[in-house]
Amino acid sequence: MLKYIWPIVIIVTANTVYHITSKSTPADVQPFASLTITYTVAAALSLLMFYITGSGKGFMGEMQKINWTSIVFGFAVVALEFGSISLYRAGWKISLGSLVANICLACVLVIVGVLLFKEHISARQLIGIGLCIAGIILISNNK
Repeated sequence: MLKYIWPIVIIVTANTVYHITSKSTPADVQPFASLTITYTVAAALSLLMFYITGSGKGFMGEMQKINWTSIVFGFAVVALEFGSISLYRAGWKISLGSLVANICLACVLVIVGVLLFKEHISARQLIGIGLCIAGIILISNNK
């Protein structure tokens, strides 16, 4: 049971800090200057964690295993960070902006799961998507 819970705890904790810092990023700083510092810290921490957690082949051995996903992941993460900073600068409340974005994301991922990964969608999930869309309409009017 714990192996299913600890990743959720990490995700929720990290996302809470993530949104607090996204909303708290100074409005007068250029977003990509801020993101440069963010990713310098992230790169250093990732490298440190690589060595702390150990590896059989070493860093260069692991680099040989990298494929296109790491590059695309980098673009996606920068876009995600920039989108979050922009979301809050556009005036979204921290309690609503993330909620609307994540509900939209969840609905899109259901479709992605069906189309790309051959997951099955149930009537219950379709009803849930409909309720999510209705919820977005209801709460977005209170932006």
